[in-house]
Amino acid sequence: MKDDANDIRALLYRAMMSQVELGLGEVIVKPPPKPAQPLADPFAPSPEQMRIVSPEDLFGSTVMEEPTSSQYSSLEEHREAIKDCSLCPLHATRTNFVYGVGNPNADLMIVGEAPGAEEDRRGEPFVGRAGQLLDKILAAIQLSRQEVYITNILKSRPPNNRDPLPEEMTACMPYLYEQIRLIRPKLICALGRISAQALLQTSTPLGKLRKRWHEFRGTPLLVTYHPAALLRFPAYKRDTWEDMQMLKARLDSLK
Repeated sequence: MKDDANDIRALLYRAMMSQVELGLGEVIVKPPPKPAQPLADPFAPSPEQMRIVSPEDLFGSTVMEEPTSSQYSSLEEHREAIKDCSLCPLHATRTNFVYGVGNPNADLMIVGEAPGAEEDRRGEPFVGRAGQLLDKILAAIQLSRQEVYITNILKSRPPNNRDPLPEEMTACMPYLYEQIRLIRPKLICALGRISAQALLQTSTPLGKLRKRWHEFRGTPLLVTYHPAALLRFPAYKRDTWEDMQMLKARLDSLK
């Protein structure tokens, strides 16, 4: 028992001397590890995420309004005018400006968060693994990506697929508003927390935004999980299927 105590003291002495040799003015004692916490809801936003997407931080003290008029008469004209955008630092790190793809007269517009690596490489939204899953989700309700219009809040990829920053969304949101104005969809589907909160200008968690219809400037809007989240948490596919049934029923009612 005495030998064990001596070994422990020797280890502590070596650790403290190492810190002194590194020039530390005080000896640092590492606190014991915190007890394991129960697993949280993977989709519940952290306080920092809630701050990032709050209406005040994202849009300032004045709520951003949809443009009432525009000089653009088509998506192609709009894309050509903004494809070299440099309003935020993301223009310096992107490979391609990712505008949108699909039917310019679509009844359904799908809005995601931001381009990923494959989207940045090809210049088209939702073409990676999440995009392939989105295609399957659409096919399950008898739709194809050629029939709908698909775009993102951001048109440039954030480094390492991090969450968009407030200033990046503020710079890009007018482009999305113009796309919505030109397409005039009958329904909008927001994929994921960031897209939903930005369009609805709210900090309400995604789980509380699902299962009911909202409105964006008079257009019905439904919120569901982002396909990338389903790749990480397959258990949420059932919830997404329920959302898609709501979306399909509303689309069918418009015909």
